[in-house]
Amino acid sequence: MRLAPVLGRALATTVAAGATAGAGLTAYALWEARQYTLRRVTVPVLPAGARPVRVLHLSDIHLVPGQQRKIEWLSSLAVLRPDLVVNTGDNLAHRDSVPVLAEALGPLLDVPGVFVLGSNDYFSARLRNPLRYLLPDNGKRHTNVPQLPWRDLVGTFETAGWSNLTNRRTVLKVGELTVAFAGVDDPHLRFDRLGDVAGPADLRADLRLGVAHAPYLRVLDAFARDGYDAILAGHTHGGQVCLPGGRALTTNCDIEPERARGLHRHPAASAPGDPGSAWLHVSAGVGTSPYARIRVACRPEATLLTLVDADYR
Repeated sequence: MRLAPVLGRALATTVAAGATAGAGLTAYALWEARQYTLRRVTVPVLPAGARPVRVLHLSDIHLVPGQQRKIEWLSSLAVLRPDLVVNTGDNLAHRDSVPVLAEALGPLLDVPGVFVLGSNDYFSARLRNPLRYLLPDNGKRHTNVPQLPWRDLVGTFETAGWSNLTNRRTVLKVGELTVAFAGVDDPHLRFDRLGDVAGPADLRADLRLGVAHAPYLRVLDAFARDGYDAILAGHTHGGQVCLPGGRALTTNCDIEPERARGLHRHPAASAPGDPGSAWLHVSAGVGTSPYARIRVACRPEATLLTLVDADYR
């Protein structure tokens, strides 16, 4: 028997099998990126005896006109009738997305809401090698691309009555509760100005919430230190392409992969009631870059947070 033809056929079979497996994984990743999921999480953070408050956390929608399935799913969230909407940025992925987003959110814009912006509200996404996200952050930010209509987005949200938390503090009435908020502009772009919102959280409020797009440790540390009961963020996409079981490989910021999505404590080792600590909820987000519409073991999501009495069991 001649060895070369046998080895050639074996190599060809291996290559074909690898190509088939790769094609299958890609097809699955494209499918999973459209499996929109509502998460439900309970957060024991309210004063004793307070009635539960339902907070819809939206993040990283990355909307492109024509994404009909995403648009219809966003519209369906209005049936949840939340008491508060918190939007942690990266709503846009196209210059014509603002009116489409407003129509998709529909009645949710009539609910009390707060928002901050992310880098992809300001700047168009660009085609990049996705493997670069697995490398250490070199600190470079690609802002030499066309701007997106972020001013129109801000105007749409503010006209609807949502509060802009871009490096600002505010107080809102949510149901029977007085809620104090602090928010920062996108930490990934280093647009955050922590000095503008620094200082102890309002102790007269029933609840204190910090809001940011990207959960960089400097921002989380500041909010926790200032006495905010909980912090909401997005940006990470939950890792987007994860190992089985949802284990993130990267976060695109300096938070550790174990807290790339879901409810945790900050600092990570703290317990409820520890001074200088807070609850942290990181959303895996609804969308992806228009150039990488894939997800693996990390479905797109919005989260309905039910805030309850801190003594809830």
